[in-house]
Amino acid sequence: MVRSKQREHIFKMLFQIEFNDAEDMPAHEQYYVEAIEDAGGKDREYIQKKYEAVVSHVEEIDAILNENAKGWKTSRMNKADLAILRLAVYEMRWDEEVPVSVAINEAVELAKKFSSDESPSFVNGILGRIAKQESQAGEQK
Repeated sequence: MVRSKQREHIFKMLFQIEFNDAEDMPAHEQYYVEAIEDAGGKDREYIQKKYEAVVSHVEEIDAILNENAKGWKTSRMNKADLAILRLAVYEMRWDEEVPVSVAINEAVELAKKFSSDESPSFVNGILGRIAKQESQAGEQK
């Protein structure tokens, strides 16, 4: 399974967070991962581990999003956009295997596929602002 398809499954799992109680999510997660038809064992493991990694950073990610989304707070965002942004910010900040440009591009593609017509530019704008901020912070170190 290609990474973009794995990323799509992680997005779908993250999307569920907004509609389920936290204590119910492990069961939802297990069911979802087991139900992926075209995934091998390594794919399932990658999807589950990355989902859990993103979830473990949700508070930090949301703080980054709230700081960079001018006029928007995570509580008001379209839930699909929020799940896409959470995954992308995780990849940009903590996943060393994913280049920043790839994380942004993949997020925009997910927004095109799963969200509104305005979402790709919304997602791109926020992630571009975060990437610029991260780049400037790295130069100052």
